[in-house]
Amino acid sequence: MVGEEADRMQLACYVIGGWVRDLFLHRESTDIDIVCLPSQARLENGETISRPGIALAEAVAKRLGRGAHLSVFKTYGTAQVKKGGLELEFVGARKESYQRDSRNPIVEDGTLQEDQNRRDFTINAMAICLNHDHYGELLDPFDGIEDLEQCIIRTPLDPDITFSDDPLRMMRAIRFATQLGFFLHEETFDAIVRNAQRIEIITRERIAEELNKIMMSRRPSEGWILLDKTGLLPLIFPELTALKGVEVKEGRGHKDIFFHTLKVLDNVSDLSRNLTPKEDDKLENRVLWLRWAALLHDIGKPKSKEWDPHAGWTFRNHNYIGAKMVPRIFAKLKLPQNEKMEYVKKMVDLHMRPINLIEDSVTDSAVRRLLFEAGDDIEDLMLLCDADITSRNEEKKARFHRNYQLVRQKMVELEERDRIRNFQPPIKGDEIMEILHLEPCSTIGELKTAIKDAILDGVIPNEYEAAKAYMLQLAHERGLC
Repeated sequence: MVGEEADRMQLACYVIGGWVRDLFLHRESTDIDIVCLPSQARLENGETISRPGIALAEAVAKRLGRGAHLSVFKTYGTAQVKKGGLELEFVGARKESYQRDSRNPIVEDGTLQEDQNRRDFTINAMAICLNHDHYGELLDPFDGIEDLEQCIIRTPLDPDITFSDDPLRMMRAIRFATQLGFFLHEETFDAIVRNAQRIEIITRERIAEELNKIMMSRRPSEGWILLDKTGLLPLIFPELTALKGVEVKEGRGHKDIFFHTLKVLDNVSDLSRNLTPKEDDKLENRVLWLRWAALLHDIGKPKSKEWDPHAGWTFRNHNYIGAKMVPRIFAKLKLPQNEKMEYVKKMVDLHMRPINLIEDSVTDSAVRRLLFEAGDDIEDLMLLCDADITSRNEEKKARFHRNYQLVRQKMVELEERDRIRNFQPPIKGDEIMEILHLEPCSTIGELKTAIKDAILDGVIPNEYEAAKAYMLQLAHERGLC
């Protein structure tokens, strides 16, 4: 249909870029980029078509009829047509030039070859003709098909120029390699190393977009390792680089926290496929932030590392220190400063609690407190803790997993009996004030806390009458009634 409209308007028309790549990779893709250029093209009134992308988009939107949404961006000479799950991007063939201090190109009309020259990678520069006379003809000037077969990410032109012009392409190269399970071509890899400092002109928002796509890959560790090897990681995320290395003292070392962290991240990526959605939950969004929690779960270890002559290397309170770091890291990376950040912060803070439970006796009180603090995120926390078991000792790993199952069983039993998850004390502050004839004061909060602790410790059941009786007992002891 797009080709028919292009033929009617005498426009040469090609589908280009990611959709073509994914077609050969047998990957589903709903975003279709279409490039077109005039060939004696005229509008119905006889005028020359100066912006073929917009003109073709308008014609296609009209042809699609009801439900098609057209967006026109005259400044850039582009247009978008959406209908259902389909998204078509239309643009005239372009050529680009860059200035040293900006990744925003100077855009001019160009030929199809010039448009393919400006593409980031060979596998994204392939085009298929949509016009009737050459329908389905593949134009592949940079052997993108061969690179697909060899699983290689390579730039069409000189990689130093490609990455210097638009440094975000370095992030995209690593992202595509991670998503597709491809390798960076040697010259492409070396050019990223040489141009790594150029990433400083890219906004943190654009970098964050690429990092999130890496995080949602099947093996996100591969992307972070490439970021490290190319020298980009210390420039965009020095706190993660600080996890690298092993320090040895008196013949005793500790695990490399960087590679342990990436193993935990991959474990979470595998396990998170079994997560079930919560009510009103966008599962993909939740999985993303659980993976960020995995990446950051030990981020506080460098600051907490100490040598103890008796215990060896220790990382006391690294969970608390790491949780305090999360808001600053999210702010610097331009990640959300909302409930998503709070979720990651909570996961980092609580990730040691379940392992402390299995190393000590699993008391009802400790489990109640964990249920109360984790709330509806308790399943995610337990998944993170399972992923955190990376020992090479298979017997030790099996023992930890068995013990976590015991904790889970205890959680189910206590939740069914005590309804602790996300509970609020049965007696409210205003009711305490009314019963005891108190004005607002710190005593109200102290009584509410005492009631909460009594319920969590199993002193009283999670019921209104029991809570009220306990409150009156405390008030009597304190001479309040």
